[in-house]
Amino acid sequence: MSEQVVSTDNLSKSYGETLAVNRVSINVRKGSLFGLLGPNGSGKTTMIRMLTGQIYPTGGSARVLGYDPAANPIRVRELVGIIPEQESPPSFLTAGEYLHFVGNIRNLENIEEQVEWWLDFLEFSDKRDVLCKDLSRGTRQKLMFAQAFLHRPVLAVIDEPLINFDPLVQQKVKEYLIHYVKAGNTVFFSTHILEVAEEICSDIAILHQGNLLFLGSIATVLEGYTGLSAFFISLVKGYRVA
Repeated sequence: MSEQVVSTDNLSKSYGETLAVNRVSINVRKGSLFGLLGPNGSGKTTMIRMLTGQIYPTGGSARVLGYDPAANPIRVRELVGIIPEQESPPSFLTAGEYLHFVGNIRNLENIEEQVEWWLDFLEFSDKRDVLCKDLSRGTRQKLMFAQAFLHRPVLAVIDEPLINFDPLVQQKVKEYLIHYVKAGNTVFFSTHILEVAEEICSDIAILHQGNLLFLGSIATVLEGYTGLSAFFISLVKGYRVA
């Protein structure tokens, strides 16, 4: 059996009377490029925040690389590369300073070499000495992507990683993620851009109104539908709350 790097068992989150995530159980195998899909407000970001120990569930449980993120949030964040929903590097640091700060916190060797690689790879070397508060949204997204992968984590948990990138950078990042999982790592990301998920994901889960509607491989979906979009629309439109 493949090693499970992320698993949840009836994971739930309520905000008062609002049920954001409802008894969701998933397993993410090592070496997969796993997409968490759903319309806006479906519970994707809440799931990611629970898996990275940013918020606590109100029911069920989760394991990330063998740790409970509610009980061991710092350990999970030490191991995992994380891109939050909103790109939020410290406004008082430059882009280069922020990457060095992350490298120092993670006790990386050859920090300067790795920082230079990411600045060059994502094509924002010219922004190295610009304060984060003065960066464009696209450049801030590049910076947050770089900090998440700076320590080459075995698992990256990322929220809408491509949404602020232009098409050329999107393609470069997609190719990077594909090669990253081929090297034995795992990527868990949320998106509502179905074309991206169909192109690069090996496995997906579909959430709607906090409920898990589908869990399986892209190959399984494409056996019966002309594309992921057709499957997704059919599934979501046909859903009725019990």
